[in-house]
Amino acid sequence: MTDARPRVFLLDVEGTVAPISLVSEQLFPYARTHLAEYLKQNLSRLEVQNDLKLLAEENRAELSEDSPTFGVEIRNELHARAYLLWLMDRDRKSTALKSLQGKIWKDGFESGELKGTLFADVPEAFARWAADGKVAIYSSGSVEAQRLLFRHSTFGDLTPLISSYFDTRIGAKLASASYAAIAAELSVDPAEVIFFSDVLRELDAAREAGCSTRLVVREGNPPVEDAHGHEAIESFAGVGA
Repeated sequence: MTDARPRVFLLDVEGTVAPISLVSEQLFPYARTHLAEYLKQNLSRLEVQNDLKLLAEENRAELSEDSPTFGVEIRNELHARAYLLWLMDRDRKSTALKSLQGKIWKDGFESGELKGTLFADVPEAFARWAADGKVAIYSSGSVEAQRLLFRHSTFGDLTPLISSYFDTRIGAKLASASYAAIAAELSVDPAEVIFFSDVLRELDAAREAGCSTRLVVREGNPPVEDAHGHEAIESFAGVGA
C-alpha cells in the first residue's frame, strides 16, 4: 500500500454516512408497506418491466428450496410481490429488488414522507473532500435510491458534492474486483481511493484491491472486536484534510 494522497473518497451509506436505523426503521418498512400498491399501479411501465425481467432471472437461479417460484416470467404483481417480500425478509442484496425499492422510495422522498437522515459530520466532510478530490458512493442500494437520499437529506441537497454513484451492478461489495473496477471507472489508481465502511469484509475486499480503508465506528453500529488492521474512526473530522 502506498501513501498516495486520496483523490477519491468512496463511501458506504448505511452505518457510515447514515444511521443503520434509516434503512431498517424507515426505508425498508416504507417499501414493504407501499410495494403492493406500487406494483399494481406501475406494472406496465417499461422500467418496472425491466426490473421484473431481472427479478425473474434471479428467481430462476435461486437455490433456496423455500423460495417462491414462478417459472420463466412474472405474469402479475402477485408473483412479483411474493418473491420480493421473501427477498426482503432475508435482506438479500438483489439488484432487481434494490431497483424497485428505489422507485418506491422516490415517491416517498418527493412527497416529503421520507428524509435522508445523515450524520452531522457528513456535509462538511463532503465539501472538504470535493474541493480537491472526488466524493463517490458505493452501496448495495440502487444508484437511484442513493441520489434520492442525498438530494433529500436532512442537510439539504448534497448531490452537487458527489461525483459518482455505484451499486451492485459494478460488482459485489465483498469482491475486490469491484473496487478495482470503480477505480478504473474514475480513472485513478486504487491506491488513490480511500474507502469508508462499517463492514469489515467490504474493507478487506477494498484493501485487497489496493485501496486505503477506514473502519467507520458510529453510534448504533454493532461493536467490532477485531478491526482486521483497518484504521478505525468515529468521525470524518480531519480525514483527508
